[in-house]
Amino acid sequence: MKRYVAETLGTFTLVFCGTGAIVINQQAQGAVTHLGIAVTFGLVVMALIFAFGKLSGAHINPAVSLAFALTPIFPKKDLIPYIIAQIIGALLASGILKLLFPTVATLGETLPAGSEMQSFVLEIILTYFLMLVILMVSQNTPDVGQYTAIAVGAVVLLEALFAGPITGASMNPARSIGPAIVAGNFKSLWVYIAAPIIGAVLATFSWQYFKD
Repeated sequence: MKRYVAETLGTFTLVFCGTGAIVINQQAQGAVTHLGIAVTFGLVVMALIFAFGKLSGAHINPAVSLAFALTPIFPKKDLIPYIIAQIIGALLASGILKLLFPTVATLGETLPAGSEMQSFVLEIILTYFLMLVILMVSQNTPDVGQYTAIAVGAVVLLEALFAGPITGASMNPARSIGPAIVAGNFKSLWVYIAAPIIGAVLATFSWQYFKD
């Protein structure tokens, strides 16, 4: 139960800080900036892995949990509870942001700037690289594994920095589901559920290839 609570709290923190930066940037006429939003996402992911990594693995992402469940690393029986916990955390964060900023309609939703297919392909690639780094670093030797939080946070920051203006750089179904449900806007949500799952699953095959 402590691991499930950690996943709920971790995903809450990710969505509250990350999408909160987007909301506050809108409210403050761009004071946070796109760079600030990317840095916020990267730093909060890094901090959460340091905080909850040893307890729950700090997945804070249903696509990551699903990918881990395809490997011997993560017990398959924990997959559904983890996903439920993550979505609850995301919904709570978006609900509080809605109470704090009722005039902001999108609540930091991920929406394609171009076509849905463009964002779909980009999200697959972004999540693939994210999951590959997670596996390659965290499952490496202890002297490398200790840098998992920094490596993963850096990838999130990097991908949010260059792909955020096009796709929103979700790479995380829970991060997109929370704002979408609370805002009541499900347009293009399928992109941000399907693409991260596909990308994360593909990364597990690459990891197995490099590992064996």
